[in-house]
Amino acid sequence: QVQLVESGGGLVEPGRSLRLSCTTSGARLAYFGIGWFRQAPGKEREWVSCFSSRDGGVYYADSVQDRFTFSRDNAKNTVYLQMNSLKSEDTGVYYCAADKGPLDYTDCPQEDEYDFWGQGTQVTVSS
Repeated sequence: QVQLVESGGGLVEPGRSLRLSCTTSGARLAYFGIGWFRQAPGKEREWVSCFSSRDGGVYYADSVQDRFTFSRDNAKNTVYLQMNSLKSEDTGVYYCAADKGPLDYTDCPQEDEYDFWGQGTQVTVSS
């Protein structure tokens, strides 16, 4: 069983940065397609970024393009979401998800593509 664990959330002022981490002890994340999602209060969960295990590319939602960066450290079995220039609208619970794959970039936003989910980490952007 793959249990994903996110960390790194917190309260930050607009314009500041946070880095989220997602790791597991149950499998090698290098073999999975990975997605980051978020859910703002009162809204549906939305896709933020993904690593496609089909083509090796990284993709972003328009709302976070050029501000967020997906990365991974296979030696640490961890993936990251670096979030810069944070805005109040980035507030929400952030989840990582893993797809046994292969994950095609066109399927990245589809929640049912993913086999495993973390419990989420809260990000609050407020002055």
